[in-house]
Amino acid sequence: MATNDTLKDAIKNSPVATTSKTVPVAQLGIKAIMKSDSVQKSFHEVLKDKAQGFTASVLSLVNNDSYLAQSEPMSIITGAMTAATLDLPLDKNLGYAYLLPFKSNGVQKAQFILGYKGYIQLAQRSGQYKAFNVTPVYEGELISWNRLTEEIEFDPTKKTSDLVIGYCGYFELLNGFKKTTYWTKEEVEAHRIKHNKLRDKKALNGVWLSDYDSMACKTVLKNLLSKWGILSIEMQTAVLRDEREMSIDEETHDIKIAEPVEEQIEVIEEELTGTRETE
Repeated sequence: MATNDTLKDAIKNSPVATTSKTVPVAQLGIKAIMKSDSVQKSFHEVLKDKAQGFTASVLSLVNNDSYLAQSEPMSIITGAMTAATLDLPLDKNLGYAYLLPFKSNGVQKAQFILGYKGYIQLAQRSGQYKAFNVTPVYEGELISWNRLTEEIEFDPTKKTSDLVIGYCGYFELLNGFKKTTYWTKEEVEAHRIKHNKLRDKKALNGVWLSDYDSMACKTVLKNLLSKWGILSIEMQTAVLRDEREMSIDEETHDIKIAEPVEEQIEVIEEELTGTRETE
């Protein structure tokens, strides 16, 4: 994959001159690593003329996030390269993809997380979908749902409150194949708690705290597309790397992907959570 190939060169012990000595790239801070010739070359191979703007946006993201800035530099580079490979911006205000800090075995790292808008963008690029959508369902809107036949009766005009009771996803392929799914709020919450690696399983944090509906929509859409949709190479890469801890093999320089660690985020921005969990 492009991510593996481009990062191989980026993390080799390419010498970078400092004021007093020459040190390996991997031992430098995030700013120096990002500006090194090897890393710049890697991003340029993926993004071409957009590389400079993208790397500048990553540095800006890190500079404005004190917790992310404390994360292992190469984990930031790895997550950023994943976003670059998918050609998705890492602007948390846009909701396509995120770099969020977490702790793994006492080491603070950055984790790549794909937003539901990112999944929609990748599905659109595949050219295989005639239509697709995912939406919260409010109290009063759901008339009936048949899990076997996937027949859903949904009437937005009958909304009685702003209380979300579930999430509905749908897609139709160009060949006419259609699929609909509906998750109750309780099913989404059970999924979130099951994969929460915090000590308090029910605790909300990260994007789940700042934008619950966005993460719930993503959960439903990811499940729907990965089970029933047509996955392009980009989408396969996204599903594989989303919310997983990634590291770099010191010998082969390949990206190693750990088992899913959804919500193993113990350090996060104050403006998103209002709190900071530490070990």
